[in-house]
This record gives sequence, C-alpha cells and structure tokens, in this order.
Amino acid sequence: MEEYDLYINVKKPAIGLYVRKGADLPDLADKGDWMFDGSCAQDLVPSSVILGVKADGHAFRDMD
Repeated sequence: MEEYDLYINVKKPAIGLYVRKGADLPDLADKGDWMFDGSCAQDLVPSSVILGVKADGHAFRDMD
C-alpha cells in the first residue's frame, strides 16, 4: 500500500500538502513555511489527494 507524507503550512495551518512518502517537497518558493506532520497510508488519504499526487507529484488539502 502506498504511503504519503503530509506537510502543514506553519503560517496557514489549515493548508496541508501531500507528497509520496520520501519524495521531499516540490519546488516551492516558500519551502520553509512547511513543517513535516507525518506519514499516512493510502486508505487514510482522500481520493482527490491521491489523484492530485499521481498527476502533479503533490496535492494541497484544506485541513479544516
């Protein structure tokens, strides 16, 4: 089963960023604003996020 790393934006904690486990963050200008929040199994991640990661290598999620 695939796993994903979750990063939370420290300035806007309601925004999460998912990447494949171990993939590191994509080329973001504000990379320092993201804090690693752990890894989770595929069955705990919304399908829209999985599709986004497969298509773009990363996906944002409203954490509220």
